[in-house]
Amino acid sequence: MYLSGYRFMWVLAMFDLPVDTKAARRAYTHFRKALLRDGFTRLQFSVYVRHCASKENADVHYERVRRALPDDGEVRIISITDKQFERMSVFWGKRRKPPELPPQQLEFF
Repeated sequence: MYLSGYRFMWVLAMFDLPVDTKAARRAYTHFRKALLRDGFTRLQFSVYVRHCASKENADVHYERVRRALPDDGEVRIISITDKQFERMSVFWGKRRKPPELPPQQLEFF
């Protein structure tokens, strides 16, 4: 899918952060809220996703996630294309469900 020559992308942030102390829980909450403020939505526990209009836009969100990193724990970020995202299989028990649809894009001519 292209819009003005840009390829739509999904940015996935996956994390495993400690929550064993009050300070660790506070850092976890701060990081999670930073993702939500930046337009990420929860795909699964500790897996958040954001739709981006281009590689350059995805790079902006990579940097925002990097700036919000807590001092402890592990965070992984990956970008995938719309085509790769739509090939995802989602299972609930033994039932298969279709993956989430990308948000509707506005085009101005």
